[in-house]
Amino acid sequence: MSRTTPAPADRGRRRAERRARADYTGGVYGSMLAASVVVGAGSLGSFPRAEMVVLLLLTGVVFWIAHVHAQLFGARLAQQAPDRRLVMHVCRDEWPIVKAAVPPAAAVAVSPLLGLDVRGALWLALCVAVVGQVGWSVAAARRAGASPRLVAVTASVNLLLGLLIIAVKIVLKH
Repeated sequence: MSRTTPAPADRGRRRAERRARADYTGGVYGSMLAASVVVGAGSLGSFPRAEMVVLLLLTGVVFWIAHVHAQLFGARLAQQAPDRRLVMHVCRDEWPIVKAAVPPAAAVAVSPLLGLDVRGALWLALCVAVVGQVGWSVAAARRAGASPRLVAVTASVNLLLGLLIIAVKIVLKH
C-alpha cells in the first residue's frame, strides 16, 4: 500500500531541513524597511498610531509581494516555469520581510500602555526595528555556521546601519 501523505517523521525532517536552509536576509531587509518607514512617515507629520501600524504592515506586505514577484519572474523564470510548489517556496522564503514589520508595528500599538505620545511611539518603533535588524543578522550568521567573530562583525555592521537610520531621523528633527 502506498502512502499519499508523508509520515510525521518525514514532515518533521523536511521542516528541520527548511529551517536549516532558512535565509534571514528578508528579515534584515524588512527591519531596515520598517525603520525607514518610521523615519519617513514621522518626517511628514504626526500620524495616529493606527495609521502607523497599518502603514508598517502594508509596506512589509507590498515589499514582500515585490520580492516574490522578482524571484519568480526575474531570476527563476529563465530557469524554470513557476509551479505551485515553487511559488509557495518563494513566498515562504520572502516572508521574513513581513515578519520584520510586526514588532515595530506592535511597539506602536502598545505605546499608549507605556504612556508614550506619538513621537515617543515612533522612537520606540524605530528602536525595535533596529534591534530586529541586528537580531535577524545574528540569526542569519549563526544559522550559516559563522564564527563568533563573524557574528559580531555582522551584528556591528547592522547596528551601524541602524544608527545611520536613527541619525537621519535626528537630522530631520522629529
